[in-house]
Amino acid sequence: MDAEILLILQNTVRNPALTPLVKGITVLGNGAVLWVLVSIVMLVPEKTRRIGIAGILALLVSLLINNIILKNLVARVRPYEVIEGLIPLIRRPRDYSFPSGHTASSFAAAWVFYKNLPRGFGIPALVLAGLIGLSRLYLGVHYPTDVLCGVVSGIGCGCIAMLMVKAVFDKRMKAGV
Repeated sequence: MDAEILLILQNTVRNPALTPLVKGITVLGNGAVLWVLVSIVMLVPEKTRRIGIAGILALLVSLLINNIILKNLVARVRPYEVIEGLIPLIRRPRDYSFPSGHTASSFAAAWVFYKNLPRGFGIPALVLAGLIGLSRLYLGVHYPTDVLCGVVSGIGCGCIAMLMVKAVFDKRMKAGV
């Protein structure tokens, strides 16, 4: 089913007008740089500092779980390597496919923002994370299940990071620091 979905996207949704936009969206997820920068900006005002810390921690947890552990443990080859006729629209990534690191890191940070910021910031963060995940399918570099697992894993990483930050700050509050 994964292969059928990707071929349908390639043969019916892809078009020359949309492709540059989708490539731009996927670049926003490269190396999680956008999410790191947003988290760093949140470190400056005291009222958003915990959110910035949680965002960076969520990205680190996602990097460890998804890119270092799961990708190498599962070792799933990229779809364009096994699906006859699937043409990737960007340079071929060199790492494994499962889970989508772009999607996982985007949802890790976006979930932290969604849960801790006003909806006017949190919802757009989730929408952007979703668009980044979808861009990976459109471009032919991930299977739908890679992206779906990236969403779930990313949200889990965001939750872990929020729990860790809460535990540290609660402990500091009790200690009077």
